Amino acid sequence: MMTYCLVLFLSLLLCFGFCAELRNCELRGQKWPVPYKRFDYRPDVDSYCQALYPFCPTGDPDGRIPYIRESDVISVYRLQTPVWEFKYGDLLGKMHIMHDAIGFSSSETGANFTMEWYELFQLGNCTFPHLRPEVNAPFWCNQGAACFFEGIDDLHWSQNGTLDKIGEISGNQFNDMAKWVQEDNRTGIYYETWTVRSDLSPNATVWFESYDCSQFVHRTYRKLAELGAKLSSRTQTNYTKIYLYSGEPTYLGNDSAIFGQPALKNLAMDIKKFYYTFRPHQSFVDIALSLLAAYEKVVLNKMFYLYYNFEYWQLPMKYPYIQITYEEVPLPSD
Repeated sequence: MMTYCLVLFLSLLLCFGFCAELRNCELRGQKWPVPYKRFDYRPDVDSYCQALYPFCPTGDPDGRIPYIRESDVISVYRLQTPVWEFKYGDLLGKMHIMHDAIGFSSSETGANFTMEWYELFQLGNCTFPHLRPEVNAPFWCNQGAACFFEGIDDLHWSQNGTLDKIGEISGNQFNDMAKWVQEDNRTGIYYETWTVRSDLSPNATVWFESYDCSQFVHRTYRKLAELGAKLSSRTQTNYTKIYLYSGEPTYLGNDSAIFGQPALKNLAMDIKKFYYTFRPHQSFVDIALSLLAAYEKVVLNKMFYLYYNFEYWQLPMKYPYIQITYEEVPLPSD
């Protein structure tokens, strides 16, 4: 019996070592940026996740987009406004933190529509997790989805942002785009705030791409161009990017690998301690202390934990560490 147990124990060690070596081999051939993982279907939302402001309150609950007659001519609009303008006005716009969407207008019916992609439970929940006492691993409410609803709030988009006609498409092109949007929305289920790159230079390596409202707009523009649309803008097409700068990331593992293994208890505790700094609903005193803790971790210790594709990575941070830019991304047919 003792010999059998020893053989079993050594077999398990070899198995774990083999699996780790396989993952290390994969990472040695890692292509950057890490591809955003898509899924076969959108999972149900955990009831713990609650939105302060309801997601897509006037849109179709199932995300359906109405059929447009093929003979119709649809005007396409680039829409942009400061994030949380309804609450803070142009404050975040002054820091170039902008939200992006696309508008459509039918020449046959006069109907207007707005299409955007954003967080189901607000930006903070997509950027940092909750630490629940009854759940060992950090708990994420980080789903994002497309929202399509009737109408374009002209004042909302033009007052502090952009409402710019960039082209026209046929009803047939619109319907093909609608099918693509629903497939894109079904398979791309979570929001990612950060773009992570190696440095400030134009030829810097991008380790991870964001997956946010502007990326959805870019994907839609590329799809429209693929369908034959000609898009152009009278103004410079700038978009918000939030960058982290780091050396080559280190893969750590998924929830079960990190938070289900006693041998990685210290790593698990360090990740939870890191995210505790960014917990929601802090008092002003706690916020001040958390800012000091974040400064120590990110700037002095040069370390950041990134959650991407439901896996954790450690980023060896580099100056300038974090940066918000407002940079041009040309339209695909420019």
